[in-house]
Amino acid sequence: MSKTPSLASMAIASKKEDLAAAKSKVVAIRKEVAALRRMRKDMRIEVAAKRAAAKELVALDRAAKKSARIAKLESKLLSLKAGNVGSVAIKMNKKPSACTTVYQMAA
Repeated sequence: MSKTPSLASMAIASKKEDLAAAKSKVVAIRKEVAALRRMRKDMRIEVAAKRAAAKELVALDRAAKKSARIAKLESKLLSLKAGNVGSVAIKMNKKPSACTTVYQMAA
């Protein structure tokens, strides 16, 4: 006796193949969604890192400006303590630009 597949068993086999194909599509779509979520997470991490680096650069720039201002004010204070170059120049009969701190100490 030869056993020929019935229409019902052929339909069931066809549906099983369709189901397997659909499951493989679902797996592929899930992998794609997972990849997209990971890419979004990586992009957020990258943006946060860039923002943190920018904040650090701003803080370093601010600190450099403050230290430059402090150095300028300290030099100004030192020049005020050193005395007036013009009065030294008058005493030595020289131009004010020609008087250095050595001349100021001598006078």
